[in-house]
Amino acid sequence: MHPILFKIGSVPVYSFGLLMGLGFIAGSMVLSKDLTRRGYDQNLGSTITLLAIIFGLIGSKALFLLENLDDFLNHPSMAISPGGLTWYGGFILATIVIWQYTKKKKIPFLRIADATSPALLLGYGIARLGCHLSGDGDYGFPTSLPWASVYANGTYPPSLAFRDFPEIVQKYGVNGIVPDTIPVHPTPVYEFLAGVVLFVILWNLRKKLTLDGQIFSLYLIMTGTARFLVEFLRINPRIFLGLSEAQLISIGIIIIGIIGSITLNQRRAKSIQ
Repeated sequence: MHPILFKIGSVPVYSFGLLMGLGFIAGSMVLSKDLTRRGYDQNLGSTITLLAIIFGLIGSKALFLLENLDDFLNHPSMAISPGGLTWYGGFILATIVIWQYTKKKKIPFLRIADATSPALLLGYGIARLGCHLSGDGDYGFPTSLPWASVYANGTYPPSLAFRDFPEIVQKYGVNGIVPDTIPVHPTPVYEFLAGVVLFVILWNLRKKLTLDGQIFSLYLIMTGTARFLVEFLRINPRIFLGLSEAQLISIGIIIIGIIGSITLNQRRAKSIQ
């Protein structure tokens, strides 16, 4: 793993920060292109991207601190640390803020959400490569698959990440500690591949699904399903019925997407009658 990719003089360039930045840039380019196709000023894409960056980071950090409230209360400096971000927190807060912004500007939110959906998938996938290179604990359980990765040099190595998984410690541990060199599922890579594949699907559908909200509803279903499935391999704690927090949120997002899709189809059917 390479938490620090290179240095410019004495200034380190961190893989997570660089890939997250590239993800935002790629997403912004895709968003601006689709907004232009829809007849909007391309500057609107830059504004939405800026809102997504600011409130996405705030929401991601806020949810992470809530998830680790005891640690945060003991170490308040966690609030300003560069690490510790939870994707769904950022997604939810940024969505609410962008909804309010479009409402204020009298722009149809669902139309903007449709244009944003492919960009979100691509940006998210690229950012996940940053998680892979930094080895920040977003990886999965031990595996013997040929593409397994070793995160010994990551910012959150397996010896720390598996402390709260006694069954893993018992099976793979040496003197009560899981070796940092243990091969595990490179789940950030899985999420990158899922993001790219789903991006291609939505990008090709964007001109065919013309009813406002259709692309966004499909996005919610697809991204929720992808995250729900990959969580079975990730080392996030299970909190209810053997499911992680991310899986429970994913279920909610999938349901919202299904309801949205059904509602839109019913509206279209009524308009045709």
